[in-house]
This record gives sequence, C-alpha cells and structure tokens, in this order.
Amino acid sequence: MKSLLIALQFLTRIPVPVKDCTPEQVRASIYWYGVAGLAIGAILLAAQTLLLWLLPWDADAAVAALLLTLWVLLTGALHLDGLADSADAWLGGHGDREKSLAIMKDPQSGPAGVIAIVLVLLLKFSLVLYLQQHQQMFYLLLVPMLARAMMPFLFLFTHYVREEGLGSPFAERLAVEKMLPGLVIAVVAGVLLSGLFWLVAVGLALIMFITLRALMVKRIGGTTGDTAGALIEMLEVTLLLGCIFIE
Repeated sequence: MKSLLIALQFLTRIPVPVKDCTPEQVRASIYWYGVAGLAIGAILLAAQTLLLWLLPWDADAAVAALLLTLWVLLTGALHLDGLADSADAWLGGHGDREKSLAIMKDPQSGPAGVIAIVLVLLLKFSLVLYLQQHQQMFYLLLVPMLARAMMPFLFLFTHYVREEGLGSPFAERLAVEKMLPGLVIAVVAGVLLSGLFWLVAVGLALIMFITLRALMVKRIGGTTGDTAGALIEMLEVTLLLGCIFIE
C-alpha cells in the first residue's frame, strides 16, 4: 500500500506522509495513478454537494469556478505546469529537439505557456458549468481517474528522454498486467454510470492520447514529465468534452 500513498503524495496535495521509499515502490506507484485520480474526483463531488447546500440554487457558475479552483489546488497545478512548459517548448523550440528540451527545463513560463493554461482552464470551467447545469457531475468522478489511469501506457510505449526527472522511475520494467485494472475499472465504472455512450468519451481520449504521443515522439523522441503532465490536462479536457457529446 505504500505505492498507493506515494501516488497520492505525488499527484495530489493530500497530506500523505511517506518515508523510506524504495525505487521499486516508487515505480509501482504508477499503477495506482487511477486510484489517485478517483480520490481527486471523490473530493470534487463531495465539495460540490457542500457548495450546493451553502450557495443559492442558481449559483451554478460560482460552483463551477470554485470546483475548478479546488481541482487545481488538489493537484498543486502539477499538470498545468507541465502543460505550460510543453507549450513554451513547442512554440519556442522551432522543431529542434535539444532546444525544446532546454526550454522545458526553464522554470519560467513564456507567453505560450500562459495562454495554454488560460485556454485549458476556460475550457474546463465551461465544461464543468455545463455538467453542473445538467446535473451530470458524477462525471467528475470518472474524468480524473481515467486520465491518470492512461499514464502508465504512455511510459510503457514511449521512451523517456531524460536520464533524470519526475518520470525517470517509470522508464523501465513496467508490467502491462498491473496497468490494466485501473484502466478497466475507469471504463467499466463509466459504462455502469452513464451507459455505453461513455465509450464515446473514452474513444475521444484514446485519439487524443495517440495524437499527442505521436507529436512527442516526432519532436523530442519520446516523453518527459512535462509532456506527461500536459497529456493529463488534455485528456481531462477531452473527456469532459466527450461527456457533453454523450448527454
């Protein structure tokens, strides 16, 4: 269970004290990413219930804004940081691999990174607002879970290009049979809650996954922690959009 706690500690700001971790336990934590996403979704749903009790009945926009704020705080903006770094690298790297990697290591965000964050947050706000207005907020339980349950497959099928980095523990010796439960649970749970139409959202997420992975391989020859974080953000937006399509 220490691997689960490591996943929660890394992907969220939930106060989970973990000490004396072995490299094997850190590597195994990636198999629990879906569960960490489920924890994020559960907190969002609990917060929505509380907000509906505290705020006026017609305060949907306020509820959506507060939930999005909580979403960012829960993750510590970890994936948004990866999105910003990746956007800066893709714009400023001009197709050059080494320049793109160097830009991603720069802690400062440029115009492309800021714009990417603003656009993603605007999209998420509008999509969460739609789900709130149509009483379909149970999707918030599924979206963070599935987006993170797909991450092990990125590291399984994609070369990690840095010798050291946040994703370096997952660069080797990942087992497919340990990845599948989280992904299967996220897909099956969605089907049980919303029917087979959930597979439309899953299909859109798969297309986004394949497309962004191809862009990573073409530009930098693989993936980094930043591009993995950017992928999570883009998968969440795609899944939320898919939830609207199927309603």
